Amino acid sequence: MDCWYCGKVKTERLEWVSELPRYTRRFAFFVGRCCHNTPVKAVAKELGLDWHTVKELDKLYMREQLRRAPPANPEVIGIDEISMGKGQKYRIVVSDLLQGRPIWFGGKDRSEASLDEFFVWLGPMKSQKIRLAVMDMWKAFRKSTLKKGNAPQAKILYDKFHVVMHLQKAMDQVRKSEYARLSGKDRQFIKGQRFTLLSHKRNLTLQGKKALKLLLAANHRLNTAYVLKEQFEQLWDYKTHGGARRFFERWRDALKWQRLKPFQKFAAMIEKHWHGIVAHCDEENQVMLGFVEGFNNKIRAIQRRAFGLRDEEYLRLKILTSMLPNIDE
Repeated sequence: MDCWYCGKVKTERLEWVSELPRYTRRFAFFVGRCCHNTPVKAVAKELGLDWHTVKELDKLYMREQLRRAPPANPEVIGIDEISMGKGQKYRIVVSDLLQGRPIWFGGKDRSEASLDEFFVWLGPMKSQKIRLAVMDMWKAFRKSTLKKGNAPQAKILYDKFHVVMHLQKAMDQVRKSEYARLSGKDRQFIKGQRFTLLSHKRNLTLQGKKALKLLLAANHRLNTAYVLKEQFEQLWDYKTHGGARRFFERWRDALKWQRLKPFQKFAAMIEKHWHGIVAHCDEENQVMLGFVEGFNNKIRAIQRRAFGLRDEEYLRLKILTSMLPNIDE
């Protein structure tokens, strides 16, 4: 069109045309909805389009989802890192646990400086409203959160699932040491029983329970370690700091003379991070901790179908929109 005002030739903007001018907004949103739970290649094959085109349309859709999403104003945040393939490459994901959605993806690694970028993005006014930060026991996350100018008023709560993961690692180390110590027929009870030992007894099948009973009867050290692992779960049931502390001290005393070094190291780690663990007892800290673990599983699924790490912006959009509602227009 010839603009009578400036004398230049301009293209008229049509609201129903997407940023990729060969496609309408409605079609772009349709493609985006298809890509929500389906790999790009599968959608491209179904629609007869090039997969690069499908991915760009998906990006348009996800950017519109973020534009329509309410602004981030979190009171309870969850902080976690995700691995970006081979090597020590990480990015940080911060979620609003009350809203149940991720709000920030970034950083260059999992350092204190990288998490500082989130608080700069959020701004000092909103950062001061954060009352609780849920994280794993990574020192850099705690230091960044409590730094003056970030969120020093926030309470730190260590994620239950990460704590249990360390306990399971201790259990597996005991299993490996017992397998290495024994030989011949004595090994047959331990071989192939990693999942059985790391699972809760209530989650095992009838066959798994029989195998566990046989294994624990045959090996005293594994029996002791398994009982201690199961008993530690009672810690999360306490509602007072004093009760939780007495339970932990009794549990730690039971380790004496048992020659279970991995469990002793685990107990020392719990002691060092006690204030962030006992915070589970406080009623105001009863938040959606299950969301953190479920969201981590969703991220791993996204990474498997996001064409690796060739397009980090695409991965960022996928993560940030994973919990947002679809656009129906």
